[in-house]
Amino acid sequence: MLHDDIEVALTFDDLLLVPAASAVLPNEVSLATRLTDTINLNAPLVSAAMDTVTEHRAAIAMAREGGIGIIHKNMSIENQAREVERVKKSESGMIIDPVTVLENQSVGEVEEIMGQYKISGLPVLREGKLVGIVTNRDLRFVSDPNLKVRDVMTSKNLVTAKPGIDMIHSKALLHEHRIEKLLVVDDNGKLCGLITIKDLEKIKKYPLAAKDSLGRLLVGAALGVGDDVVEHAEKLIRAGVDVVVMDSAHGHSQGVLRAVERVKSTFPKLSIIAGNVATYEGTKALIKAGANAVKVGVGPGSICTTRIVAGVGVPQMTALKNCVAAAAPLNIPIIADGGIKHSGELTKAIGAGASAIMIGSLFAGTDETPGETFLYQGRTYKGYRGMGSLGAMRKGSSDRYFQSEVSSQAKLVPEGIEGKVPYRGPISTVIYQLLGGLRSGMGYLGAPTVQALQQNAQFVRISPAGLRESHVHDVIITKEAPNYRTA
Repeated sequence: MLHDDIEVALTFDDLLLVPAASAVLPNEVSLATRLTDTINLNAPLVSAAMDTVTEHRAAIAMAREGGIGIIHKNMSIENQAREVERVKKSESGMIIDPVTVLENQSVGEVEEIMGQYKISGLPVLREGKLVGIVTNRDLRFVSDPNLKVRDVMTSKNLVTAKPGIDMIHSKALLHEHRIEKLLVVDDNGKLCGLITIKDLEKIKKYPLAAKDSLGRLLVGAALGVGDDVVEHAEKLIRAGVDVVVMDSAHGHSQGVLRAVERVKSTFPKLSIIAGNVATYEGTKALIKAGANAVKVGVGPGSICTTRIVAGVGVPQMTALKNCVAAAAPLNIPIIADGGIKHSGELTKAIGAGASAIMIGSLFAGTDETPGETFLYQGRTYKGYRGMGSLGAMRKGSSDRYFQSEVSSQAKLVPEGIEGKVPYRGPISTVIYQLLGGLRSGMGYLGAPTVQALQQNAQFVRISPAGLRESHVHDVIITKEAPNYRTA
């Protein structure tokens, strides 16, 4: 029923943050934040679980910069688990469970494994004990793929270390023997881990990388809400996933709440991000069901048509206000999902109480995303589509919009579109500009930490004229800035 006292709901362009007295310089702020009530990040950025945004390459790049990537679920469960594994095995202080081969496997199998995981050397085992190592150097001049590993591996004068060796001594051993891989072996000859020179170099190159307790990059994965949700979660856990995202367009629904409860009761230590919601009541319901963080956003995404097709949604800043009011007293983080066009919206979202921001479109045009790259009218673009688009729903995301039972693809009702975004280069470049804008905003507000920004931000509502004044005006742009586009 339509009432007289209808609430006004606001989004990013309706508001600005008010500058405050500050002794904080942008390069001094800390961007450390919480993803869930049990997982911390060094940057408040999450790449969206979309099939044109996040697979293992984007997830690795996100974690190296301090954020996290969420592997989409528009693939088989086995392939999704494999994507998670590729992130977890991409680098580590010490690889606890390195990929290994047996001495009776073929050279062809070894080359396939090396290609799959993009690694150049594999420890060789016999009955669980180390007997050698096979590297690209051993295989360089081997022409017969049917040869056995034992015939080509290096087995003599192996350089090994005992469990507990620190990084300084590891690096010294690697340098002394001019090798790239150090095998960690116990007194019984059992392989305990692997330390590589590349991993040591990456620790230095990416000091703020988001990692787990074993030094592996953090990674998340999307989870549906169907009958197989527990089995799906189990396979992701085996692959090493750090957090799952219960992926639904309407998180305040019985099916999603039941799925969260089922997964949480089966795997109580698993971190669950659940959503999407836009209300106080929806947030409370997800937290009660077991969510460790709540994702907010019904219809703000650039490729989402839910508000137009269904007539439902809440502008994002008001949605954040509603959801933070429910989550903050319970110490549960809120993740703002959708509607980010410029770095200033990160500052606004965090000022409204979000702990992290999920982004799709700004990352979709980068090198690491799986979207197709193509030329159009002399400019380079990448394909980008909503998970509610016809193409994505036909591939497997229809359950996100409660249409998994639709028998004919012709009868799917999409809530998203397929389009293109400008090519943007490496994802690290985009992240640098986004975080640079956030740092600048925190400097203006005198907020040295994300928590200070959440607690002390003051907003003003602006008019359409105020928005026009905020953008570039009365001039023709002749050189585009890396962090500002008008269209």
